[in-house]
Amino acid sequence: MISTPDRQNAIALIDQATAAGARRAQACAELEIDERTARRWRAMGSAPQDRRPTAPRPAPNNKLSAEERRAVLDTCNSQAFESLPPSQIVPRLADGGRYLASEASFYRILRAEEQQHHRGRAKPPVRRQSPTSHRARGPCEVWSWDITWMPGPIRGGFFYLYLILDIYSRKIVGWEVHGAKAPNMPPTSCAVQSGPRAASPALSSCTPTTAVR
Repeated sequence: MISTPDRQNAIALIDQATAAGARRAQACAELEIDERTARRWRAMGSAPQDRRPTAPRPAPNNKLSAEERRAVLDTCNSQAFESLPPSQIVPRLADGGRYLASEASFYRILRAEEQQHHRGRAKPPVRRQSPTSHRARGPCEVWSWDITWMPGPIRGGFFYLYLILDIYSRKIVGWEVHGAKAPNMPPTSCAVQSGPRAASPALSSCTPTTAVR
């Protein structure tokens, strides 16, 4: 909607442009106003006031009453549906032969009451700290280990290959194969251990081998 001061300003600018020799259609196009709209404003006397914001708007016949909105809220907050979204509440009510409102009305009522947040059993997101970063300025300063699966002699059976890599040189400094996850290994898929030239590596059970590119 264009307010009354903006209409008056637009008409003044259009008149100023036409007085300077510009065509009215081009002046209206610059203001993104249709030329017929400008002529209608001028024919109605200067810039008529926009009566659309204050126009009476009767409520629709199918508007939910206060009792019906309360019934929707009570149903959503009941023990049977307190952890379900409206997309699941409405079909379950329909299966039981009960209809309160449409799915969109359920969402609109919950949003108006500020109840459309984490209705499921999922926990809200938690901001976690970033893992500790390491920087290698030379070989054998930071080692990294990882696990990969190797196919075994039986279908569906696998071996666990543990590889220790030097982050700086990208060379393999140790490896070991297990039939199951070793109990003395951390359960994470990747770990980093730093130290002065890795004098006492954390994975001491792994057998060092010749570095391979």
